[in-house]
Amino acid sequence: MSLSLRLLAFSACFAFAGLAFAATPATTPATAPAAKPHTAQQQRMIDCNKQATGKKGAERKAFMSSCLKGQSTAAAAAPAAAAPSATPAAHATQQERMKSCNADAKTKALKGAERKAFMSSCLKGAAGTP
Repeated sequence: MSLSLRLLAFSACFAFAGLAFAATPATTPATAPAAKPHTAQQQRMIDCNKQATGKKGAERKAFMSSCLKGQSTAAAAAPAAAAPSATPAAHATQQERMKSCNADAKTKALKGAERKAFMSSCLKGAAGTP
C-alpha cells in the first residue's frame, strides 16, 4: 500500500511540474534578442540586388560582380556592354561553340585525353578555335 501511495505522490509531482513548465510564457518580441544587423557585405549584396532588377544573364552577372567590388553603377554597365562585342567568338552561344569544337575534333580524329584537352581549350576560346 505504501508503494502505491509513493507512486501516486510521485506521479502528482510530475503532473504539477508539467503544468508549471507549460505555464511559463514563451519569449515575446520584447524579451527576444534583437536581430543582428547586416554586415557590410550583406548590405552591399542587398543594395546591388535591388539595383540589378531587370538585368538577366551575363549582364546581371557582370553588374553584380562590379557592384559588389564597390565600383560605380556607370562603370558596372560599361564592361557588360563592351564584353560581348570584344571578339566575334564571344557572340557564339555555348551550344554553337560546342557544335563547332565537336566538328573540329571529329575532323582531326582526336580521341581520349587529346580530345579532352582540345575541347577544353576550344570551348574557352583559346588558340585552336576555328
